[in-house]
Amino acid sequence: MNKVVVGIFNDRGRAEAALQELKSHGFEKEISLVARDESDHGSGGGQDLSEGTFAGGAVGGIAGLLAGVGALLIPGIGPIVAAGPIAATLTGMVTGGIAGGLIDLGLPEERGEFFEEQVRQGGILVSMKAGDDKIEETASILRQHGAHDVEVHQSD
Repeated sequence: MNKVVVGIFNDRGRAEAALQELKSHGFEKEISLVARDESDHGSGGGQDLSEGTFAGGAVGGIAGLLAGVGALLIPGIGPIVAAGPIAATLTGMVTGGIAGGLIDLGLPEERGEFFEEQVRQGGILVSMKAGDDKIEETASILRQHGAHDVEVHQSD
């Protein structure tokens, strides 16, 4: 049975280290990242800006570690960068915001709204779908690298 683990990083370097470790354990395609794009390039208004645009941005190096990097303008939050499976979900749900994308992953509405607020305040959200046999390992890696509010939820 699949579950999703989510956590928030307040430090770009720690988030990057966690992603590198997750990738070294073979979890590449399942990892998602969402963060505010604080660069000058973040006003793309929903277009895919994955071709090197984020190199100078605050989360560029992190997002570049994952597939499917895109930029979106989310009402009430502003420009964000999203990578991994959640990027496609958010692209189709701009009006639902980050919370809507997280609800689609299996989080309850109030937790989706909580994590959306964390991103609004500058946090870097990392999430990953995994089977029961890998979910604790994933949560442990996030915690070891400094993630807070690490939670596991049943995935749809």
